[in-house]
Amino acid sequence: MLGRFIVPVARLGDFEQAVAQLPQASQTRWGLSALPGSDIASDLKRILEFNNRPAVRSTAAAKIESIEVKIANVEEIERLSNIVPDEIEAYFEIPLSGNVETCIAAVARSGRRAKIRTGGETADKFPAPEQIVNFIRLCAASGLPFKATAGLHHPIRSSHRLTYQPDSPSGIMHGFLNVFLAAAFLRAGMDPRVAVELVNEQSPAAFELASEGVEWRDHQISADDLSATRQNLAISFGSCSLSEPVNDLRSLHLL
Repeated sequence: MLGRFIVPVARLGDFEQAVAQLPQASQTRWGLSALPGSDIASDLKRILEFNNRPAVRSTAAAKIESIEVKIANVEEIERLSNIVPDEIEAYFEIPLSGNVETCIAAVARSGRRAKIRTGGETADKFPAPEQIVNFIRLCAASGLPFKATAGLHHPIRSSHRLTYQPDSPSGIMHGFLNVFLAAAFLRAGMDPRVAVELVNEQSPAAFELASEGVEWRDHQISADDLSATRQNLAISFGSCSLSEPVNDLRSLHLL
C-alpha cells in the first residue's frame, strides 16, 4: 500500500543512513518523493546528484521520482515548471485561499500535477468540504492529476485527535474514502453540491463496496471508473501513519 516514501531534500543523508541499517533482504526498490527547501535550484541539483550517484549497497535501489512544492501564485508555477527536469514529476501545492482556478489552469498548462492539503495539526488547517470539492472539480475539468496530503489518516470522515500528543485537541478529520470517491463521482459528472454531501458523510453504513463498484447511498460508480480515476485524477495521498489507515480499513472489513 505504501507508494513513494516522502523525504525532505535536507534529510536525504538521514534517509541513506537509515536504509543502510536495514537487513539486506528488505532492500527493495525505494521510490522517493522529495520536499525541497527555500532554495529550489540548489535542491534540484542535490536531487540529480542523488539519482546519478554511484551505486552503493545501502541506497542503490532508491530514486527520487517526484518533488512536492508549495506555491503562492501562477508566476511561481511557471518559473518552477521551467527548471524542474522533465523526468521528475512535480506536484504543486495550491493554496485554497487564493485564486484556485487560475493556479490549477497554470499547472495543467505546465504538464505538471496539483496537490491539495487536507489537514494539519490544528483545526484551521482542515479545508471545508466545499473547498475540497471545488479543487477536485477544477482538476477533473482540466484533466489534471492530483495528490492529497495531511489529515487523511482514516477512511471515513470522523472525529479524532489532531496529533499523537496525549493532550492533543480533537477535531473532524476528512476521510480518504470520502475524498477519493468524491473525485470518482465528480469525474463521472456528479453535481458538486452532492459531492459536498459525500465529503461530509460520516456513516460507514452509507458506503457499500463490491467487486463491480461502489455505492454511496443512491449513487453508484463502477470499478472501471474507479480505476480510471486512480490512474488519471486522484493519484495518491500522503500520510504520516500507515497503521491507522490499514487498521481502520480492516475494522470496516474493507481490507
